[in-house]
Amino acid sequence: MNAITVILIVTAIVALLAWLVYASASISSGVYVHTLCRAKTDKPVIALTFDDSPHPQQTPLILDILKEYNIKATFFAIGSNIEQYPDIAARIVNEGHILGNHSYAHTSNFPLFSPNKMRDDVARCEALIERITPPEQRYRLFRPPFGVTNPTIGKVVKEGGYTTIGWNIRSLDTVRPPLVAWQRIVKRIRPGSVILLHDRMPESHILLEKLIRWIDNEGYQIVNINELFDLKPQQV
Repeated sequence: MNAITVILIVTAIVALLAWLVYASASISSGVYVHTLCRAKTDKPVIALTFDDSPHPQQTPLILDILKEYNIKATFFAIGSNIEQYPDIAARIVNEGHILGNHSYAHTSNFPLFSPNKMRDDVARCEALIERITPPEQRYRLFRPPFGVTNPTIGKVVKEGGYTTIGWNIRSLDTVRPPLVAWQRIVKRIRPGSVILLHDRMPESHILLEKLIRWIDNEGYQIVNINELFDLKPQQV
């Protein structure tokens, strides 16, 4: 085997590894799971989504702001959090927001679960959501922890009849202060955008209100995920 052949083999292996990383780590890749990340529209509409809900202190503050501005959003809840804070989860639903599935435990090794273990984890969270959600608000939405996808996640999503929701704007609000996160978001907003936020962060309500005001001033309208992607409730 000559040097050129070795270089070509190594290059091919590196390219394959890079593709596999992209396929799993980028939720918009669509390799393993068809994911809705941005609506195809020219209308100035966007959607707000929150991960890791509910939080005992911050989620009520977020809900207060959404109520003040008459805005609906989607909260991707962790099942164990729903069990800990059932009243807050119920408030999310009662105030007209959508509760989506973000797994039951949201553990770091979720992508490595066996199909059965992953299926049980996701189903456990979904059962909690269904218990407090009326049929007209059940959209059976799923957002994988960390935005990671793989063949197992793809299988579980397909078998469970879930619609997977991603994003095209990742705020990085878990690692950036509110002002920096806000600047990152507003630079990337386009018609049909889906914004990823976290209602568990200490200053999430500050970021939200600043963002809402900017969006309004720029002539955008905030709609919920079901309206943005024309989703229909799923009867369970």
